[in-house]
Amino acid sequence: MPGTARSTGSDRPVDRRPNRPRLTRRDVLATALRLIDEEGVDALTMRRLGRALDRDPMRLYRFAASKDALLDGVVELVLEELEVPSSAPPQTWSDVLRATAHRYRRIALRHPHVVPLLVTRPLATPLGLRPLGTLRPLEALLELLVAAGFAPHGALHAYRLYMGFLQGHVLTELQERVHDPDETDALLRLGLYRLPPREFPRLRSLATALTEFDGAKELDEGLDIVLGGLRRQLEPGGSSHLK
Repeated sequence: MPGTARSTGSDRPVDRRPNRPRLTRRDVLATALRLIDEEGVDALTMRRLGRALDRDPMRLYRFAASKDALLDGVVELVLEELEVPSSAPPQTWSDVLRATAHRYRRIALRHPHVVPLLVTRPLATPLGLRPLGTLRPLEALLELLVAAGFAPHGALHAYRLYMGFLQGHVLTELQERVHDPDETDALLRLGLYRLPPREFPRLRSLATALTEFDGAKELDEGLDIVLGGLRRQLEPGGSSHLK
């Protein structure tokens, strides 16, 4: 019959089924990322991943020895999207940091379920044991800051300040969830009507401002403060420990 094994002269069966493409680590990580995007981190298990790839879950451990290693790989895959642009003129170092911040924000909005991993996975893995891809943005930004005039330890301080603000902004933006998108009243859209007026008068009064949250604009406003402060450190009389 067509599509079945036939016998040769030696009576050895010949398998006519099409061969499946060879699985790669990138295939595994891309599928894991898709599952997280669609269903959240808690939905990702080796068994669920095996079903999505049509593979024995035990075979997947050759690509990631544990779920922690799998999550680290997902973070590495996502951070591949974070390209730090060149600081060649007319771009200044602060232009590069601003552009990188907006790229990070766009990545976060594309993969909101991964954002907690971007923030927390470094807490679980010592710096030198993390996937190399997760460290490349750090290396690129440190090099950028040193080239701008910061001392190496000052560049590290500036990086921590910058990333702390950026991660905090992204987490804040993602938590601005609308309770009822079809509702036109701000209190009802955010579910703030449930808060006792006497206990939360200020929060309720800001309902309209909360519904009008513009993530990109507020990111730029925060960057004005962060980058302005760093820029002043490079001026004569600035903080000596950063230069």
